Amino acid sequence: MTTDSLKSQPWAPPSGADVEMVLVGPHWDAVRAPAGLGERALALLGGATGAVIADYNLVYWLIRPGSAQYWRRVRQVQTLGSGRVETSYIGVPPSDRTSGPYLHWRVPLGPGRYLTDADRLREALVRAAVAELGIGAGDDR
Repeated sequence: MTTDSLKSQPWAPPSGADVEMVLVGPHWDAVRAPAGLGERALALLGGATGAVIADYNLVYWLIRPGSAQYWRRVRQVQTLGSGRVETSYIGVPPSDRTSGPYLHWRVPLGPGRYLTDADRLREALVRAAVAELGIGAGDDR
């Protein structure tokens, strides 16, 4: 991906070699899940996923600010950003870091692949949680 194509996005990852800590909320919120659950959800989303950051055993989807503010509980999943009492930052890798295990783009940011639809993501995560963990007490489906 060229620098010019990133400039057309409302936000762009760091252009240097270093990871940048980015405040969650102004440009996007994030949804964090364990890697196993995240991989199942990615398979369910297919081409409907936006950009995804991975770091060892966690994955983070970027979603529209405020779009998961009123999500009901999904086991092992946390929403970060708008409407939360706590302030959250996540590490964002440079755009060309696309392999790990260290912080990298699991699904790189690109034209037409920026934010994931929060409703689709929640549905995929619920289905992945049921497949991975079974149905638990207090789960909302």
